[in-house]
Amino acid sequence: FQIKDVRSIVREALEKRLLQQEIRGPIFCFVGPPGTGKTSLGKSIAQALERKFVRISLAGMKDEAEIRGHPRTYVAAMPGRIIREIRRVGSINPVFMLDEVDKIGQDFRGDPASALLEVLDPEQNADFTDYYLDTPFDLSKIMFITTANIIDPIPDPLLDRMETLYFSGYTDQEKEKIAFRFIIPREIKENGLSLNPPKFTVEAVYKIIQEYTREAGLRGLEREIASVCRKIAREIVKHNKRFGEDIIVTPELVRKYLGPRKFYYEVAEAKDRVGVATGLVWTETGGDIIFVEATKMKGKMKLILTGSLGNVMQESAQAALSYVRSNADSFHIPADFFDHHDIHVHVPAGAIPKDGPSAGITIALALISLLTERPAKREVGMTGELTLSGRVLPVGGIKEKILAARRAGVKTVILPGKNKADVEDLSEDIRKGLEIILIDKIEDIVDLVLR
Repeated sequence: FQIKDVRSIVREALEKRLLQQEIRGPIFCFVGPPGTGKTSLGKSIAQALERKFVRISLAGMKDEAEIRGHPRTYVAAMPGRIIREIRRVGSINPVFMLDEVDKIGQDFRGDPASALLEVLDPEQNADFTDYYLDTPFDLSKIMFITTANIIDPIPDPLLDRMETLYFSGYTDQEKEKIAFRFIIPREIKENGLSLNPPKFTVEAVYKIIQEYTREAGLRGLEREIASVCRKIAREIVKHNKRFGEDIIVTPELVRKYLGPRKFYYEVAEAKDRVGVATGLVWTETGGDIIFVEATKMKGKMKLILTGSLGNVMQESAQAALSYVRSNADSFHIPADFFDHHDIHVHVPAGAIPKDGPSAGITIALALISLLTERPAKREVGMTGELTLSGRVLPVGGIKEKILAARRAGVKTVILPGKNKADVEDLSEDIRKGLEIILIDKIEDIVDLVLR
C-alpha cells in the first residue's frame, strides 16, 4: 500500500547486488511515522532473500561499547550488540535492522552515533574491529536497514552513509483495506474467535478509523479492533453464547464496546473567528492541523509569542508581522496602529513543542484577519514559508499534511507553488474531495481565506 517507490528502489539495489556479487549493497534508512510498515518491510526483505532477520533498538543507547564492545581487560566484558546478534543467529549475512536511529543518546561513555559510522560505511565495514574480538570482522555481507521517525536528529555524517526512503501515512481507504486483509483476521485468531469469527461491517471499520483513531499509521486502529474482539470473546464466555450464532460488528456495537468517540473534526464543527487561521503541520507521528490565534491589546509595539514555539517558528512569526506592517496600506491598517498596540500570537496546545518555518503564511493570515477584523475561514488549511517580500517558499511533508486536512474536515488546502510536483505525485484517492490551490505570493489568497 503506497510503497511502490520504496519497493522499486530496494528491488533495484538487490538486483544489482545479485548481478555483481562484489558490489556492496546500499544501506537504507526507512523514515516515516510510527505504524507505517518500516519494520514489516525489513522482515519481508529478509524473507524474500532467505536470510536471517535481526533487529535491535538504538533508542536511548548512550554507551559506545554497545556497538564496539568492551576490551577484554574489563570485568564482565563482552562483544558489542552487532557481533552478539550475528553469533546468536549463526549467520554472517543477515538482514540487520537498527531501529530508532534518530533516538540515539550521548553521554560521558561515548557517542554511539559516531561508532555507527564505521559499521554503516561500505568502505570501512569490511574491516570492522570489535574491541572484545580485537581482530577485523567483515560486516560487508550484511544488509543494514535503519529506521527513524524524522531525520533531523540524525547526525549528517551518519545520514550521508545511508539511502533515505520515506514512508508516508495511510488514507482512510487504505486503512480499511489493510484492516480487512490483515488486522481483523489476526485479532480474531489471537482472541480465540476462529470457530465462528465475527463479521465486521465496512461502516463499523470506518467508524473506528474516523472516531477512535487519529494517526498516520495503524497501531491505534489495531488496538481498537483488538479491544472489540476481546469484548466479544468476553461476552461469549459470560453469557455462554454458542459458536453457531453469527456476530455482526456494526457501528452501534463499536459504540457500545469502545464508548464515546475520542476524536472530532475540529474544523468542520468550529465557527469562523477573527484572528484565528488553520495551519497544516508535519510531526514525527504524521500530519496534523494547528490553529494560530492572534489578539491585540494596548501597548507599545511588542510581539508576544506563546505555545512552546521553537526558534525557527518564532522567527517566522516575526517575519510575518514585519510583512504585515510593511504592507499596512494595502490591507487598510492605520499607519499608527502598531505604535499603540501589542500583538500576541498563540499556537495551542501549549504543552507540545512546535518548530519549523511552514506556519509562516498561517501566522500572517491570522494577523491580517485580526487587524482587518475579517474572520478567517476555518475550512481553509494552509502551509508555506513566508519571506519579508511576501513570497511563499516550498515546505516538506505535503502528503502527510493533506491527509491531516482530510481527517480534520478541511475543504480547501493552500500550498506553495513550488510544491506542484509533490501534489502531482499524490493519488486521486488522497486529492478526492479537496480543493488544492498553489500560490507564489501571499496576497493572492487574502480574499480567498478571509470572509
